[in-house]
Amino acid sequence: MSSRHLPKVAGIDPALPSPAHNPAPTSPSERPQSESAAPTAQDVSPVDQLAAVQDRLAGWISDLTTLHELTERLARTGTLDEALHELLRAGAALVGAQRGMIVLEPADGQGPETTVGLGLGPAELGTIETIPRSAASYGRILDGLPEKSGGAEGARTEVAHPDLRNEPDLDPRQREVAARLGYAASYAIPLATAAAGRLGAAVWLYDEPTEPVERQRHLVGLYTDYATEHLARQLELTRARATADTLREELLPSRLPRIPGARLAVRHRTGPRGGGDWYDALPLPEGALGLAIGSVTGSGPSAVAAMGRLRASLRAYAVMEGEDPVAVLSDLELLLRLTEPARSATALFVYCEPAAVTSGGAQGRQFVLAGAGHCPPLIIGERRTEFVETSLSAPLGMLSCWEAPSVEFDAAPGETLLLYSDGLLHRTGEPMDRAFARLQAAAASMPAAVRDDPGAIADHVLHTVLPDGLDAVDDPEDVVLLAARFDEA
Repeated sequence: MSSRHLPKVAGIDPALPSPAHNPAPTSPSERPQSESAAPTAQDVSPVDQLAAVQDRLAGWISDLTTLHELTERLARTGTLDEALHELLRAGAALVGAQRGMIVLEPADGQGPETTVGLGLGPAELGTIETIPRSAASYGRILDGLPEKSGGAEGARTEVAHPDLRNEPDLDPRQREVAARLGYAASYAIPLATAAAGRLGAAVWLYDEPTEPVERQRHLVGLYTDYATEHLARQLELTRARATADTLREELLPSRLPRIPGARLAVRHRTGPRGGGDWYDALPLPEGALGLAIGSVTGSGPSAVAAMGRLRASLRAYAVMEGEDPVAVLSDLELLLRLTEPARSATALFVYCEPAAVTSGGAQGRQFVLAGAGHCPPLIIGERRTEFVETSLSAPLGMLSCWEAPSVEFDAAPGETLLLYSDGLLHRTGEPMDRAFARLQAAAASMPAAVRDDPGAIADHVLHTVLPDGLDAVDDPEDVVLLAARFDEA
């Protein structure tokens, strides 16, 4: 009857051989000399064999528990940078290294490319990068080191330098860098997936001559197989976010215009999913100025594209009929209803007339405003801090035909008109009436030293309304503040 085989656990093969059934020699003289030199399976009692099996099972369970904990920690990382640092830290623990680095260099050439270190500062990473690429462990991997053959495990290429100080045929620069940074051995493996190809390479460094044993190599191989799949997903997300950010920035003004008698500043932050909030400031004929702000429903690339189309259309309508903001928004609503029937949008357009001499002899500004479901702007001055009274209106695309009356108001020299998105109010986490009161109080408490600078005004309002900053919570809301301070022309 054949012996009972030990089960395989998570890809770890049992190394303990099955007990032999050959009869043992009757006396020591009958045993071969090779057998008398070392005990055989027949010399080990059943109790000792059972204890050995239990020890191996305990080791396997411990390894599986460690891998489970490390992969759970990695799965909780939400960005590519966090995943790289976690992989580096966990890999160092598995192979018993003190320091390390990961070079991210996707084989498709689409980036991003970066280098992160564990126990290595930027200067030390830069020193390691002075090693010729053909000699550096990561360079040999990234440039296509031939893969081993012989199964899934054999396909994992690794580059080990157990003793850099005494290894023959080592590049002199590599030995010099190792001596300068104080490491004596290194172990490198590729980070690759079947779908994405090579993403990069991980290198761990030892303070003394050594190399990971077979068990450590097996564990770090299992871990990196999972980790590289996670890295590939984070890489795709990072690329998608970068594309959306680039598209959004290109669709928004690259710079604010210079208008005589007016100074402009903007603060814009997009939520993690990429929203459709937008703003604009454009010079109009005869020295007038147009200010716009709005938002389209939804998030992601489709919302960004819709935002770009809406903003471009509003610019065209503003140039042709900007002195009548109601006509501008009416045309915009018709376009939205015909081209984006499943989407709605809020918008606010302000026509700022050229500076004119008032009855008191001072130069002032007159404004005509129309809004479609957007928050009312705020006027900030030495003698007043108040919201512009706008008529209640629905967002664009919500009704069969949008219509709302315009509103006229004045601003004295030295006053600032602040336009903002509703994301500023939503991020406070308070009911809207309290959020409006909080915004007004923040503007009213502004120090006199910052009232002359529209950028400082926007920063003060932003940090007072949201004292914990825009990155304190993972809020999907965009935030836009557009400040226009009017001086004498």
